[in-house]
Amino acid sequence: MVAQLLGLKVRLFGNLFRRGPWQIVGIIVGLIYGLGIAVFLMALLIGLRFAPDVEFLRDGIVLVGSIVTVGFIVVPLFMGSDDSLDPRRFSLFGMRNRDLSLGLALAAFVGIPALVLAITLVGFVVTWTRGFGEAVVALIAAVLVLATCIMLSRVSTSLASLFLATRRAREVSGVLGVLVLVLISPIIVLLAQVDWAASGRGLVREISGILSWTPIGAMWAIPGDATAGEWGASVLKLLIALATIWLIWLAWQALVAKTLVTPGRQTQSHAYHGLGWFDKMLPGATGAVAARSLTYWIRDARYWVSLIMIPVLPVLLVVPLAAVQVPTGVLALLPVPVMCIFLGWTVHNDVAYDSTAVWLHVASGVSGFADRIGRLVPAFFLSIPLIALGTIVSMLLYRDWGVLPSFIGVCASLFLVGLGCSSYTSARFPYPVPKPGASPFAQPQSSGTAAATVQSLTFLVALLLTLPALVFGYLALFVDPSWHIATLIEGVGVGVIALVLGIIWGAHTFTKRGPEILASAIRA
Repeated sequence: MVAQLLGLKVRLFGNLFRRGPWQIVGIIVGLIYGLGIAVFLMALLIGLRFAPDVEFLRDGIVLVGSIVTVGFIVVPLFMGSDDSLDPRRFSLFGMRNRDLSLGLALAAFVGIPALVLAITLVGFVVTWTRGFGEAVVALIAAVLVLATCIMLSRVSTSLASLFLATRRAREVSGVLGVLVLVLISPIIVLLAQVDWAASGRGLVREISGILSWTPIGAMWAIPGDATAGEWGASVLKLLIALATIWLIWLAWQALVAKTLVTPGRQTQSHAYHGLGWFDKMLPGATGAVAARSLTYWIRDARYWVSLIMIPVLPVLLVVPLAAVQVPTGVLALLPVPVMCIFLGWTVHNDVAYDSTAVWLHVASGVSGFADRIGRLVPAFFLSIPLIALGTIVSMLLYRDWGVLPSFIGVCASLFLVGLGCSSYTSARFPYPVPKPGASPFAQPQSSGTAAATVQSLTFLVALLLTLPALVFGYLALFVDPSWHIATLIEGVGVGVIALVLGIIWGAHTFTKRGPEILASAIRA
């Protein structure tokens, strides 16, 4: 039975090359890319065989190896992975749990990740072949590394299949994965600022020293400790690695047993009472459009994924600037304006998110003004509290409330001008977006050029029209505080004018191009 499962996995892997021509090309390119990285790493590790500093080499390998191990856990769990051999598919065959667990575990070693890791581990073994005993220990450690990483990946994939089967769960896990990657990037920037020549070696030694006694790093440290003459530590870490793989095996057996008797998770229906936002909005076409838009913004993952990312974006800007020692006062004033321009940009393609449901607006004769104003209600409803809270935090960090008029002027200009531009572009230049119910990360390929053009246009116009307010704000901060009132008047005034003109122009465009908008939604 184990041999049959292995053969099945080999056939499934071979079927990857029986798809369309371009899919085969993509698979081959990915395979070449992965194997190229593996061969490079193997050659690098072989070259380190002659490095004289054994302890620093051990510390570096433990640190990088621990990151690799965590990657085998996180990537399938948050980013999703193909579980072609889900244990549920064998629930009707009457197999013993132990045999099925063993067969599926061995089948997990047939695949590109296992091949790439195995090639890399060849170099890992060669690195520590500095004696017969060290070579034997390195070979044992390499086997443990391969088994641990692949089994962790298999367990993580099954957990994702068991608990993240619904569309909403997958969306949430995908967002969490993206947030983790986004929040890791500032850490990478800060590490890049460390004076590695002076204190880097000590930092690596401390971190790897801790990781080498954990389940994710012990197996990577076994041959390094043996080569450094620390055989006692090497044996203890070998025991930790053996205990780890044994516990993973027990967890895998329990997970297979649980999965075999657990049906696939289904999306549970919810009972809703009343008309929701339609009860709370003013009667009329504008209120109906606003209620429908608010419902989308709260329930549709394509909207709330973007909203979640907006407060995170300033972190990507502030951390690198802080690393190059930009004054704290300046950093305190940056996040909210950055959020404002993105919040104003959120409705720049709002019509396309309706998909074919936009026929309701066209067929019922909804006026362009009702459509444009109704779609802006969620932007104001959700953005103003966020901007107000961010403004208070910025002022507390800046410690000078005298700059508040300039701050409000710049933020209002960016936000209102962005909404004005978006009111026009969403009616005049809608481009394809993920379908309702699809993953928010599945951007249609045909939208690349149009999306980039419309997005760049919205940002550019918002920045150009806000440029006078930015100049006035600079003068108020560094030349004469009397410019604060001028910044407030100019920023709010330009923002309101741009918003009104955008609504008027967008309303006229929507009314005039209703059939074209519907045709575009049908084709997308």
